[in-house]
Amino acid sequence: MPVSVEAPPVIAPAAVTGLSDAEAARRLASYGPNAVETVADESWLRVLARQFRSLIVAVLGGAAIFSFAFHDLAEGYAIVGVILLNALIGFWLEWNAQASMAALRRLGVSTARVLREGQVRGIPSDQVTVGDVLLVEAGEVVAADAELFEAQQLQVNESALTGESMPVSKQLTKVAADAPLAEQVNTLFKGTAVVNGTGRAYVTGVGGTTQLGTITQMVQQARHAATPLEAKLDRLAQQLVFITVGLAALFVVAGVLEGKSTYLLLKTAIVLAVAAIPEGMSIVATLALAYGMLRLARRNVLVKRLAAVETLGGTDVIFTDKTGTLTQNQMAVQTIWLPEGRIEFTPGETEIEFNANPLLRSEAYQHLLRVAVLCNNATFSPADADATLGDPLEVALLSLAHTSRFDVPGTQAASRRLAEQPFNSDTRLMATLHASAHVPAWVAVKGAAEEVLHHSAQVQTADGPQQLTATETALWLHRAEELAQSGLRTLALAYRVLDSEDQPDWAHELVWLGLVAFLDPPRAEVIPALAACQHAGIRVIMVTGDHPATALTVARQVHLSADPHPTVLTGAELLNLTAHPNGAGRRQLLQTTVFARVSPAQKLDLVSTYQQQGHIVAMTGDGVNDAPALKKADIGVAMGLRGTQVASEAAALVLRDDSFASIVAAVEQGRIIFTNIRRFVLYLVSCNLSELLVVTTAGLVGVGLGLLPLQILFLNLLTDVFPALALGVGEGSGRVMQHPPRSPRSPVMRPGDWRLATAYAALMTLALLTSYFTAHYQYELSTTVSNNILFYGLATAQLLHVFNMAGIGTPLRHNDVFRNRYVWLALALCTGLLLLSYFLPGLRELLGIQQLNSLALTLIVAPAIVMLVFGQLLGWALSRWQRRPRVPH
Repeated sequence: MPVSVEAPPVIAPAAVTGLSDAEAARRLASYGPNAVETVADESWLRVLARQFRSLIVAVLGGAAIFSFAFHDLAEGYAIVGVILLNALIGFWLEWNAQASMAALRRLGVSTARVLREGQVRGIPSDQVTVGDVLLVEAGEVVAADAELFEAQQLQVNESALTGESMPVSKQLTKVAADAPLAEQVNTLFKGTAVVNGTGRAYVTGVGGTTQLGTITQMVQQARHAATPLEAKLDRLAQQLVFITVGLAALFVVAGVLEGKSTYLLLKTAIVLAVAAIPEGMSIVATLALAYGMLRLARRNVLVKRLAAVETLGGTDVIFTDKTGTLTQNQMAVQTIWLPEGRIEFTPGETEIEFNANPLLRSEAYQHLLRVAVLCNNATFSPADADATLGDPLEVALLSLAHTSRFDVPGTQAASRRLAEQPFNSDTRLMATLHASAHVPAWVAVKGAAEEVLHHSAQVQTADGPQQLTATETALWLHRAEELAQSGLRTLALAYRVLDSEDQPDWAHELVWLGLVAFLDPPRAEVIPALAACQHAGIRVIMVTGDHPATALTVARQVHLSADPHPTVLTGAELLNLTAHPNGAGRRQLLQTTVFARVSPAQKLDLVSTYQQQGHIVAMTGDGVNDAPALKKADIGVAMGLRGTQVASEAAALVLRDDSFASIVAAVEQGRIIFTNIRRFVLYLVSCNLSELLVVTTAGLVGVGLGLLPLQILFLNLLTDVFPALALGVGEGSGRVMQHPPRSPRSPVMRPGDWRLATAYAALMTLALLTSYFTAHYQYELSTTVSNNILFYGLATAQLLHVFNMAGIGTPLRHNDVFRNRYVWLALALCTGLLLLSYFLPGLRELLGIQQLNSLALTLIVAPAIVMLVFGQLLGWALSRWQRRPRVPH
């Protein structure tokens, strides 16, 4: 337990150096980590104990007690062994899933900035301790309770603690220790969001001793809340119980009427009921979800909530930001308009081909590059992205110069800067004065087109500078407006040669060079990702605060909509539609694919509107104000690189690369995971139904019990665990993104799946009983040998049946289950266990196995081959039936 230590007094800013590393380590050991777990990881003993708390185990335990009461010790011990083995397998799977979840949570630990030994350091937030000097700024989540000693326009949203919706302006004013939280203006609280300004504070509480920790401990839920998938699996189990009880009752009544042993009938009915319910279903589902989360982590997607993986597969609408998600979040030159003509550039070019356009070799272009390099305060290195600093437009100009093979270092060294007129809102231009070896002085200017034109007297032509006329000025203003209407940011460039560096008003009488237009270019992977969404039936909608023309330009470049001329709605227009939601307005809203100049509140309204229409909505965001929409969406997706901690906390997914393609990968993985779950559930249900039908039919026609109780338990151990696990962690088919999203309200087993499972079970039962009756009647083999043929035949048929799970109409050679290495490992393990049951004397005696000849082996293998071949034919026939044209009624 951490030792309670009184927090040191707040110190003056001048004396602040922060804790030493040694003192921080000592305090961390005393106070414990700065973490408030909403759900603590369970101990291994509690996880193990939970494996025994189920109706299935209770029934098996009753069967064991029943066996011991009748002095059937071998069978009683065997049932106890099965209980223990199932419990150990369940424990191992759940413990590993819990460890995987803990590892993923560690990946998502946020960072905090503290002062240690006089230096600002970024450390994991759980390493912050009492006495640390905490640095905060807008967009961050406060890492611990702390008392402020420095604040500049600091505002904090404390609604999570106080219920006050408006941000609190923080001050250094001292308040009483027992003042209400809302009045403690000099204190920061863990988990609250900084929305404006900066500040420094002295940490006074961490972890469970913070206000957030205290409240969290009070409201922490005592019981585990079931995820939607768990609820669906529970409903499926109830359906199976209903079927099982009915068949078991029928079996017992028929056996009693025929005068069979009541003891054997009751015991077989109990074990049959247990065998029909796949007790490992929930465990395998949890493992499949956790395994999918780890896969997504390797794809730069951090999933924070297990249930979100299931929801991903049903997503049918994605609201995406533009900047940094669809685009590269870095400006690039797209168009240069010189007096002699226009040059278009391809985004992503590393070197410009000068032979492509003669204008690239013109004197005007060289003058323009020189202005771009000299009238520039940014730094740029093509080889080192981390060395790039400065205004994005200035960085783009330097990048253009480098790709144009312009001598950037040489020009900068030969043109020493003498003076600078910085850009401001009044002049709307920047000008620099340089010493030059060839002329007394050289002026470089860039800025807004109308301002640069206002200060220009000449224009650069192929014949040198010429007089700039009023007509040409109007033309250039029209060209600038044309570029702006296309969604491009524009700068005008000009220069001037001076007779003396001492000449006053040197930023006038300029020579006009032309216009440079910029655009944040699309990410290379976005276009194929959007195409994948369209094939998958997922609608992607752009929601941005940027200019409508810019949004439309990017939408067209990435082919966001099938319509080559998509419409755009602005926030002002959206306000009218949502305020008066008539039929026409709602249709217009639901048909729009580009929303621009949208406020955070309107993003929330859009999410709500689509959810009310029954859609499963994913929403991307990066800012503090995006948090409500991220929280409201079915799947909130935060940007990990440029996003704020507030957004990351509110989201269910965090993208480490801020790429839209990662969202598509997450949706694809969500579909694969649900497909895997549906596959192993279909496999388990069809196999267990076949066990029910085989034993019930054999009992009803009066040919023994078909299978012994221990044989059923042994088969249940094989098919309910290893092949199901292998199906649950498969990599999936590449066709999952070629189908529309599933309905989130649909059960795991749809009516068609029940029909398919019943057909598979009936086919397996028919093949097995044909082999069983052939052995018993035609070849007059003993009841024990016929039982062995049925036992091994059922095991082999169920193992080969796993290859029928790839999907209706999927040929075996293209079967992704066939390519799943875990399936082959599971089959090898199950085959080894079957061989042990035959060759291991003790196990052989326990299961009642006899020596089998080649005839028996043939009768064992034949039903398995029939099951595989006819299972594939059944899938092919169903696929043909599903593709046939429907005749309208």
